[in-house]
Amino acid sequence: MIDFETIGKYRENNRIEAKKAVGGLPTSLWETYSSFANTLGGIILLGVEELKDKSLHPVDLPDPDKLVKEFWDLVNDPNKVSINILTSKDVYIHEIDGKRIVVITVPRADRTYKPVYIDNNPLNTYRRDGEGDYKCTKEEYQAMVRDASIKTQDMLVLEEMGLDVINRESLRSYRQRMKLSRPGHVWESLEDEEFLMKLGATGTGSDGKTHPTAAGLLMFGNEYDIVREYNNYFLDYQEQYDKNNRWTDRIISSSGDWSGNIYDFYFRVYNKLQQDIKTPFKLDGITRVDDTPVHQALREALANCLVNADYYGRRGVVIIKRPDLITLSNPGNSRVEIEAAKSGGISDPRNSTILKMFNFIDIGERAGSGIPNIFRVWKEQKWSEPVITEEYNPDRTTLSLGLSIASDKKQAINHEHKTIFVIQKDLIIDYLTDNPSATTSEISTLLGVSNPRARAVLSKLTAEGIIVAEGANRNRTYKLKS
Repeated sequence: MIDFETIGKYRENNRIEAKKAVGGLPTSLWETYSSFANTLGGIILLGVEELKDKSLHPVDLPDPDKLVKEFWDLVNDPNKVSINILTSKDVYIHEIDGKRIVVITVPRADRTYKPVYIDNNPLNTYRRDGEGDYKCTKEEYQAMVRDASIKTQDMLVLEEMGLDVINRESLRSYRQRMKLSRPGHVWESLEDEEFLMKLGATGTGSDGKTHPTAAGLLMFGNEYDIVREYNNYFLDYQEQYDKNNRWTDRIISSSGDWSGNIYDFYFRVYNKLQQDIKTPFKLDGITRVDDTPVHQALREALANCLVNADYYGRRGVVIIKRPDLITLSNPGNSRVEIEAAKSGGISDPRNSTILKMFNFIDIGERAGSGIPNIFRVWKEQKWSEPVITEEYNPDRTTLSLGLSIASDKKQAINHEHKTIFVIQKDLIIDYLTDNPSATTSEISTLLGVSNPRARAVLSKLTAEGIIVAEGANRNRTYKLKS
């Protein structure tokens, strides 16, 4: 919420847009409406100008009441805006030092309303980054359309595939775990084909034949079959304990020496994650003995990452374990607002069938209590508070779990940011040692962050005299300083 009495201290950013609007509603207003609705929400200020020093100052609008009426007429016109997500309290006139401005608060749109576009053209879909509004790529638009569906992505029946894509060893292992978790379950005696149908791993296609669902393929398929449907599919676990090496241990789905599916990845990675947790822990088969809240929270975090990934998205799932930090990053934005997810009680998984499959072997939470539980456990350990971040273009969600005791929240966050920057710096130096130069986009892909975030890191390294920039704007490249 803006403190209008000190409006001069504010700057335009990812959540604030100022428009002078003395000549009427600016046409760019609708791009900002779309971008705020499709990103994190924000506030549009009409009758506010940005000075040369980037500070905001009010101007006196000639007729703010007329602007408000015109705005409501257009925001309710389907030929102008695909949907009106505002209520009467979201638009009002505010007076600052005798000058009246119009305040428009645009909330983050519910996924079922996205994409929010303008001028009756889905191609006019916008999002917001630190530099303003930008038109969405086809990939971003399609991701929003997929998420808007009532059915989750993993329910899709893949009619071009047969049951030969199922890795029978993965399925056998899953059935054994389920037998130990739920002894005597009614599905225990079923043949594999019928079991897969009951589980939601297969479905009947329009041809009347049985085919794997997206959930079945991802959970039990072979990597070489999974990438036929999900071209960008990639699972990556890294242990980064040595500054002189990019990783000291790694598990990737494309190695060819294991199935590469998310079921096997989960157990391979969890066994790595829990090794250095200094709390008593023992497993007797699938039965937990001396289980601890920390281990439960780690299982929840890993399952949450895999269940909420958009496997059509770029860069894949990346889990990184460092001595004092674990990060779990997946393609796709959170379908629930971050603050709402932290509060709990709301569950909206991107892949609900995969979540059900994990639930049958006692992994994952369905009631929306997983994220609050992680935060609670970390607080009890007096570790730095977990951090959830969302990035756009491409869409990505990252959960950072610090494993060090923090004297206060600010110190913990600063430590985490420094740790991440050191790793990013090393990766960039390594890359530019092997390559003569790199673009912002190439560094963005290398680090797994958005272009604006990559630019910020590159600017810092330039200021430190480690790298130099050549060219301007879109043609700019970076190389190591001689």
